[in-house]
Amino acid sequence: MQKQPASYWIEKLQLQKHIEGGSFREVYRSSLILEKNNLPDTFNGSRNSSTSIYFLLEYGQFSALHRIASDELWHFYYGDALTVYEIDAITGELLTKTLGSNIENGEVFQVAVKAGNWFGAAITNGGGYALVGCTVSPGFDFADFELAQRAELIEQYPQHAVVISSLTR
Repeated sequence: MQKQPASYWIEKLQLQKHIEGGSFREVYRSSLILEKNNLPDTFNGSRNSSTSIYFLLEYGQFSALHRIASDELWHFYYGDALTVYEIDAITGELLTKTLGSNIENGEVFQVAVKAGNWFGAAITNGGGYALVGCTVSPGFDFADFELAQRAELIEQYPQHAVVISSLTR
């Protein structure tokens, strides 16, 4: 079977441009609501218990470094490998994990990103595109979304300046 082009998935899944880069569409938002008084102070209000999206990155695009108040689980669906970069908010350590289907090459089908950590992603080693999914719990809300500012993040984590520069606008 021949690999479908990225445009096929964008059309069939009705994906739209995402503020952090790439294309996406929300596909699930739980009807169960978690009240603010039951959530950590990092949340600005009540949240759905879980949300999920389709997310597609093409070669040359990247998911800009950002952080949210929830844990986020990335799932690999189709295409080429995708590297997820995560800066641990406590230790400052840079973690890299590769989503993909080549298990023998160290790729994994799922990657978890811890709430409050800066993270972004890019296609691995010049691949064409990656179709993934992202599940957020408690559910995603733009009120909890912060896009990284390059200069501020490099000042905070100068040891990761190359990665920060490549994953910020």
